Parts: sequence; structure tokens; C-alpha cells
Amino acid sequence: MLALRLARGAHPLVQLRRLLVAAASAGTGFLLLCTLGYAMGHPEASGGAALRLAWCVAPIAATVYFAVAVARTDPATRPRSGLSAVGLGPAKLTVLAAISTAVACSLGSMVALLFFLHLRGDLTGLPFDGAAAELLAAGTPLPLAAALTLLTLVPLTASVASALVLRPRPAKPAAEREQDAPERPDAPATAPSGLPWGVALLAAGLAVEMYASRAGGDSGLAMPGGLTGSPEGVLAGWGLTALGLAVAGPGLTHLCGRILQAVRPGAMRLLAGRTLQEEARRIGRPLGVLCAVASGGYAALTLYSGDRPDIGPLTTLGSLLVVGCAVLTLATAAIEAKNARSDTTAALLQLGAPVAMLRGSAALRAGALAAVFGPLTWMVAELAALPLI
Repeated sequence: MLALRLARGAHPLVQLRRLLVAAASAGTGFLLLCTLGYAMGHPEASGGAALRLAWCVAPIAATVYFAVAVARTDPATRPRSGLSAVGLGPAKLTVLAAISTAVACSLGSMVALLFFLHLRGDLTGLPFDGAAAELLAAGTPLPLAAALTLLTLVPLTASVASALVLRPRPAKPAAEREQDAPERPDAPATAPSGLPWGVALLAAGLAVEMYASRAGGDSGLAMPGGLTGSPEGVLAGWGLTALGLAVAGPGLTHLCGRILQAVRPGAMRLLAGRTLQEEARRIGRPLGVLCAVASGGYAALTLYSGDRPDIGPLTTLGSLLVVGCAVLTLATAAIEAKNARSDTTAALLQLGAPVAMLRGSAALRAGALAAVFGPLTWMVAELAALPLI
């Protein structure tokens, strides 16, 4: 009940983010139900149904990632003295965040179920009654237990992930805090340690793709849209390259900050570089994930160009879910970063810093990120698409 009251009293922008989480959950739930409909209509093709279910992993992961990002920026999950006084400490706020995430995702799952039943023709009185009856096996009774099991995947996974991410961390001892503290108050943040691992994963993924493509063979997984014969090793290497971009994202963002401060920086470049270094962990990983999605999309467009098979509506829906969740997650992380530095921005304005300098600093940050991540994404996409052409 408290989680519901906190949700009702939230800012409209917060409500919009929760509605977007519900919409993403609805789309993913509908894809899962369509997989169930295919299995009902084709009982002899169990392998094809399992493969369709496996391709739903990407939309599920994207939806859960977006839901966790929204839970992190939710003002209701931030510790406050008033809530701590009535017994709502960090641990109980984590539980409230998990419940709120589960409620939003469950709402989307229920919408997906109603839409699925409507397209099957089980619910009447609305436009497009039974429009996809043949595709969704309308002549076969719907196994309610299987449908509900599939629909609980996203709410359960998202709530557990939110609880793990937002769980309270034990405080460090005073001696350890003093040892970790920087020597100078204006010292930049320490560089994230994931850049070498990300580069290693990128190299390993590209090597696996090249090796699998040279091995050849007619056996392989059927990709969405009707493209067949893709070796499993190529797809595994593709996944490794995407993981490498996500892991290397914070380190690359920190590196962009260092590049901006190189060679006698002025006030604007110094501010932009220090800001990127401070926000490397917050926006670096969502940016890396978006670059991974963009490289995958570029490779897919290369594969489907020319005389390739047409992409179906469910494949389009899954692609839109993955791309949309990646973009929205980065936007949510950017809003979180902006709110985190609001005190610093206010202090600079009080000291007389011109607004043009702050805007120029933001433009420099965006330009530096585009200059580093843009060519990297294009290069990875080209190398990832070569073995599949």
C-alpha cells in the first residue's frame, strides 16, 4: 500500500518512466505469448518453438535493464530522514523499489495478455477481433498456467534485479575511507577497471566469429526474419562483442574525459573532462550497451539487404523493444547524472559562471563521446557482419 501511495504522488516525469517500463513489459510479454501460440499451433515443431523462445531473451534482457535503470532514478527509493524516522531505512526502500518495479511490469504483462486474447478472438467487442486467430492458434484452448508462467518472467526478473542493484552496501571503516580518499579535493575520479576486460571480450568475440565462419557447415540457428544457416559460433562471438562494448563503456567514457583535458585545457574543456570522468560509471555502461545494439542493428541491416527475406512483424517488435529500451536507458542515466550534478551546476552559477560555458561543456562532452564511440561502433559492426555475409 505504501508503494502504491508513493507511486501516486510521484512527479509526472517519474510516472512517464514507469509507464514506459509497463509498455516495454507489455511488448515483451506479447512476444512470449506469441511464442506460446506458435507452439500450440505447431505441436510437431518443438525445436522451432524453443528457438523462438530463445530469441526472446534479448527483449527480456533489454526490458529488465531499462526497468532497473528506472528503479535507480525513482525518487521514492532514495533514503530520506523522514522515512528513516518511521522505520523505512535503505533495506525497506529497496523492497519498495522491487515491489514498484514488479507492479509496473505486471501491469504491462496483463495488457499483453488482454491484447493476445483479443487478437485470438477470445475477447470480443473491440476492433480487430480475432485478427490473428490463425497465427495464434485460436482453435486450441489456451493453457493458462503456461501463459501465466511466461508472463511472470519479466516482473520477477526485473524485481529481483532491482533489489540486487539497489541493496544497501555495508559502510567502509573510517581507516579504509581515509586510505581511499584522494590526496587533493580536486583530484579526478579513479578510472573504471573494465576497459582491459572489455577490449579482451571484443577481441575474443571477433576471433570466435572468424573461426566459426571459416569452419563453415550447413548447420546453424535460424535468425529472425527467415535467415537460416547462421553458425552457432558466429552468434556466440556476436554476443561476446556486444558484452565487450558494454564492459568497456565506462572505461572509454573516462578516457574521453582525459582526452578533453589534454594539452593545456581551458575552463570549458577542464569542466567537460572532469564531468565525464565523474559520470563514467553512470553513463558509460548504458552508452556501451547502446553501441552494442547499434552495431548489431547495422550488421542485421547488412544481412537483410538485397534479396534477403522480409522481416516479420514480431521480429520488428522485438527489434524496436531492444533499441527503444537501450535508448531510454541511456536517457534515464543521463537524467540521473544531470540530477546528481545539480548542486555543482548551481554553485557554478552562483560563482558567476556564464550559462554559455555550461552549454559549451555539455556540447564538448557529447562531441567527445560521439567521436570515440561512433567510429568504434561502426568498426565493430563491420567486423561482426563480415562472417555472416
